[in-house]
Amino acid sequence: MAERSTAAVDVADNSGDEPLTAQAAQATSDGVDTQNGRAADGPMPDKDGERTNPAPAAAPELHSGHKLARRYRLEECVTRVDGFSSWRAMDEKLRRAVGVHLMPADHARARSVLAAARSSALLGDPRFVQVLDAVEENDVVYVVHEWLPDATELTAILAAGPLEAHDAYQLVSQVSQAMAAAHREGLAHLRLTPSAILRTSTGQYRIRGLAVNAALRGITSETPQRADTEAIGALLYAALTQRWPYESDAYGLTGLPKGVGLIAPDQVRAGVHRGLGELAMRALANDGATASRQEPACTTPDELAKAVAAMPRIRPPEPAFTAPPEYQHTTYQQGNYGRPTPPGVNTVQSRPVAPPPPPLQSRTGRALKWGVAALLIAALGLGSWQLADRLLGRGNQTGNSGTTNNNPNPGTDDNPKAPEPGTPLQITEASEFSPNADATKPKDAGKAADGNPGTAWVTLQYKGYANFGNLDERKDGSGIVVDLGKVQNVSELDIDLYVAGQQVEVRAAQPSAGHPGSLADFNQSISKLERTDKKLHVTLKEPVQTRYVLVRIAELPADGEGGYRGGISEIKVLGPSS
Repeated sequence: MAERSTAAVDVADNSGDEPLTAQAAQATSDGVDTQNGRAADGPMPDKDGERTNPAPAAAPELHSGHKLARRYRLEECVTRVDGFSSWRAMDEKLRRAVGVHLMPADHARARSVLAAARSSALLGDPRFVQVLDAVEENDVVYVVHEWLPDATELTAILAAGPLEAHDAYQLVSQVSQAMAAAHREGLAHLRLTPSAILRTSTGQYRIRGLAVNAALRGITSETPQRADTEAIGALLYAALTQRWPYESDAYGLTGLPKGVGLIAPDQVRAGVHRGLGELAMRALANDGATASRQEPACTTPDELAKAVAAMPRIRPPEPAFTAPPEYQHTTYQQGNYGRPTPPGVNTVQSRPVAPPPPPLQSRTGRALKWGVAALLIAALGLGSWQLADRLLGRGNQTGNSGTTNNNPNPGTDDNPKAPEPGTPLQITEASEFSPNADATKPKDAGKAADGNPGTAWVTLQYKGYANFGNLDERKDGSGIVVDLGKVQNVSELDIDLYVAGQQVEVRAAQPSAGHPGSLADFNQSISKLERTDKKLHVTLKEPVQTRYVLVRIAELPADGEGGYRGGISEIKVLGPSS
């Protein structure tokens, strides 16, 4: 992915030699196993050395509408438990929804929650729900994290049924790789439940709660890597069987029968992918036993990720083929040629055919035909004579200078002049459009309006997806905003792009707008979103009044080096001709 700034966090001074985390052994998750207004089904049972520390039960008494740091407005409390509360809130500065965890500053876990949140924010891995802020203010500690409105909890997905083999493979592959990267930086989760896994609309899995949820609930473990690996195995087991691999029911799933121990997934549900079932058994705390053979247990997320990578790739299911509808007869088909005739069916054409109209064979009819023909001949002759006379008359007309005048109406012009070009408008400033993240190349923004097409503002290289790597903070794309210094009438734009194949649109802010920053602020459409060549010329039927014009790039073309990159070389804004 492109270079990524760490989250906007008031990071504490973490002295010492520890890698991103203040406490490597005490990792946590997101605090609330909920995002869409529903709390988790219950606490995750303690196991494998995991322990929960006691904490006061009093949560801060705040209400909807309360504002933190004059920025985060609380809107809905989604859970209140164990001395802390979690909210859906609105970041009024960036105009986006966020999640907020709140607890009193004198809470027994307040210090560990702050340390865990700040450590998680420093990781900056897009596979995790990002911590955006972690602050102690006015006797309250609060942690702000991303809110993904288009994502679905794995709990809700499993309620509808087990996953297909390809989806389960993607789940264990993405989650194990992400947790392996986190453990390399000294961060553990310790509460990897189905409620902590989110699937976005693009099919990517995101993990929330890294280094926050366990701190909020006081969960620690002497073997954090083994605990997270077993949790991933439980997720895979549940995805394959729609059963929780323990005797107790949890997260809306039925547990296994009591007294029989851990059963292989293919003995719980028919049709389970054999390789994935064995992988789940190796990750769970059963010494790697499977139904058919003995394999070494996976005790770390890194070992599990390598075991997934060693499996044959599981391809997505083929799309279902829908048979085309049976060909229908038209009125032009007058038989059953090429179609077998069922026994007992009459082969004579049964569709009634309208008889043709009777021809004009009477005396009156013949006279009428000759009369119409004569009228047509006369009309054609008269028209030809008038046309020839007009052409000859116009050719013989001369002006006072002796030259031929082919214009019968001196007051008109048969060759209208081409429209005059617009008046160039001065651009006082150019800035990078980056509404949800820090600008990547703010110093190069002026190159898109310096009058030199040889210089350009060029994006970073993004991997995997043309829409800026499918990063949430780049969901509105990027581009250049030009400031005309004052409100002016804009009628044309000439834009030189860095490379062809970009998906580009042009928008303008309202005349009353001051320093617009989000896509919603540019609500006047100048050109539609479309894939363009290296040059884009836009002419408006009616001028648009604005001070700020946005040239937005929504998708990037492939750069031939395994990534995607684009940019803007020059922007010229013109007003109506004087």
